Amino acid sequence: MGRRILETYRYDTALWRIALCGPWILCILAFTIAVMGIPTGLGSAADIILAAGAGTLVMALAGNLLAVLLSLTGLRIPRLFTGSWLSALSAVLLILYYADLELEAAAAIAGITALAGGLGGLAAGLLRTRRTLTGGLLAAVLVLTPLALAYGTGSSPAPSPSVKTLAADGEVLPAAAADPGQPGDYTFHSFTYGSGQDLHRTEYGADAALLSASVDATEYIKSWPALRTLFWGFDPGALPLNARVWMPDGDGPYPLVLMVHGNHMMEDYSEGGYAYLGELLASRGFIAVSLDENFLNYSAWSGIPDNDFQVRTWMILKHLQQIASFAEQSGTPFYQKVDYDQTALLGHSRGGQAVAMAADASRWFTGDPALAATKQFNITSVIALAPTDKAIDSKQASLVDVNYLTLQGARDGDVHDFYGDRQYMRTSYTGSTPAFKSSLYIADANHSQFNTDWGLFDQALPTGLFLKRTDIMDGDEQRQIAKVYVSAFLETTLHGKTEYQQLFRDYRSGAQWLPDTAYYNRFQSGTYLTVANYEEDRKRNTVKGGTATAEGLTWSEEAAKDRESKNKPSYGILLERGSTAQNQAGAGDADAGADADAVDASYKIKLSESFTRNLAASAAEGLAFSLANRNSDADDAEDAAAPSAAALSPDVEVELTDSNEVTARLPLDEVMEILPLPQTEFTISPWLEERISDGKFGDRSEAVFQTYELPFELFLEEEPALDPDKLTEITFYLQGEDDKIMLDDIGFYERDDQLQGMQ
Repeated sequence: MGRRILETYRYDTALWRIALCGPWILCILAFTIAVMGIPTGLGSAADIILAAGAGTLVMALAGNLLAVLLSLTGLRIPRLFTGSWLSALSAVLLILYYADLELEAAAAIAGITALAGGLGGLAAGLLRTRRTLTGGLLAAVLVLTPLALAYGTGSSPAPSPSVKTLAADGEVLPAAAADPGQPGDYTFHSFTYGSGQDLHRTEYGADAALLSASVDATEYIKSWPALRTLFWGFDPGALPLNARVWMPDGDGPYPLVLMVHGNHMMEDYSEGGYAYLGELLASRGFIAVSLDENFLNYSAWSGIPDNDFQVRTWMILKHLQQIASFAEQSGTPFYQKVDYDQTALLGHSRGGQAVAMAADASRWFTGDPALAATKQFNITSVIALAPTDKAIDSKQASLVDVNYLTLQGARDGDVHDFYGDRQYMRTSYTGSTPAFKSSLYIADANHSQFNTDWGLFDQALPTGLFLKRTDIMDGDEQRQIAKVYVSAFLETTLHGKTEYQQLFRDYRSGAQWLPDTAYYNRFQSGTYLTVANYEEDRKRNTVKGGTATAEGLTWSEEAAKDRESKNKPSYGILLERGSTAQNQAGAGDADAGADADAVDASYKIKLSESFTRNLAASAAEGLAFSLANRNSDADDAEDAAAPSAAALSPDVEVELTDSNEVTARLPLDEVMEILPLPQTEFTISPWLEERISDGKFGDRSEAVFQTYELPFELFLEEEPALDPDKLTEITFYLQGEDDKIMLDDIGFYERDDQLQGMQ
């Protein structure tokens, strides 16, 4: 045994010693990528040096140990090279496994990369020992094989159906307003306020323009590791109120907009990533403030504080208190500059949930003095960029008479479900108010690019390497969408500029301002007259404004579903026409069981007399409803060759009938085409889709609604004798053989543009 140990390196000739560079480089790369995903806070250069040193040390120790063990077997192989290769393989495997890849996926990727590293090292050894032909051929194979695989498999995932993009929509008149994404007429200045004692950022330390108070969060935070205190220099008893401010020059007062980041790596600061919004808003007459809540974010070294959602919300209230204090102190930049009656909250990711919670703060903070901040400031508007939507203490925010806007990307690899849609559904209005809610689903947007500092990866490295990025839109384009919608929303709801409201009713009116991709928007205002929202009971024949029947299709009242087939907090009516669909208008119908082809496939709502009277007394201008294209439900995910016929747009017609039996029927695509929903594959390989992050991505699409507004004037063009003040029936016809749709929020809209901003 001793003799064998002494001969450990006998077969590691010059060729194999040179070949060690392959596993060594692989090990360094693996450690570097891992450390980039879990930064130390010492800076990128220091992290890379640490990673390189750690990778070298691990491979040296493990490689030599394995070489000794291999020598005991007596195998006549290059033992140091083999031990080093096994060490690199094991390092990659463990890094991937602990980065939320299932064992089989981690093993497959580790095996492929280790094989490439080993062969690469061997090619280097052959070339260095003047075996040029063999080494050159091996190097060529290593270079060309990935390219061939990429070329051969690049089109293998099932493509999304082609959609009619924004550039092709020329029939909608553009909004008669200036581009809200462009700077306004105000000059502005920026500054920070903070504790004055920040260990890492001078802008909150010596360079802070204003010194703010610290706040005691020990009532909410019970878990705060010593490493977190060591890094930040404070504990939950002294959390700092730090923020970046962009303020218009002039006397004011100006509306206030607080912006809140989400959960990113604690050591990779987030609040500066919204400067593009802060500068734009300040130039348009808003005080924009980006809050620093990085100390509540996740760290690989110290975890994340408990109750972080609640504390993120509480910190918003404490910042409002601090700003109110500044605004009452002469000599501060805030003095007499803040319009307390016009306040908006904007949040991204977990921050998007926190701002909704802050607007409904009494649900969580009754008895807390911080709640007084919501009394002094009138929180008029809430904006959520790709928000989360978790129940906190078994409760969720429900906004009442608050303007709400949410934006979500279909290629969001972090918050992959449209959770902002849930908050949209929980936002309601009392009486006749001009406040409104709107959502925008963006086909090619992801999660991280709403923040300029978060990069392109929606998940931390190394997991982020396996997310598909080829179809994600350019970051500047994604932020252009945010600028247009955020600015227009605040101009409408805080400045009362009604010319921008059409953008939220129909995204096509802003085509001249927006990048070319597919959009899906939803809209409803407080002046909406509801016929059916399917919340009153679970009986499909009853709706709020009358009764419902159907012919030639299957129909059921059910909750809208997300990618995991979990219920959203809203019900709708699911209509499906197919070769086996039965007439289910009533169990006792004589023709029940007739084939769908024998009759028109239709869903009809008969309005009650009381609703017809209310409609006649209103200022309604047309019919409105939300529709989700569910044709893609029939797609076979296994068939990746091409979109099936079922992935195309449904063929829907809408008919109105008045009390004189006069009817007018309108093809929906004459108003707006029903776009196929984006079919998103989040990972670079379909095989990885269910083997990364516990298979969280679920289905390739979810129920996403588009609001359609059909003016009465279009129906009158079809039939001038129709009397919109005496409507008795609304009928939806499904013309395609396999059409499947979900309807919700059917009713009538009023043109309240001129009232907006007067609440």
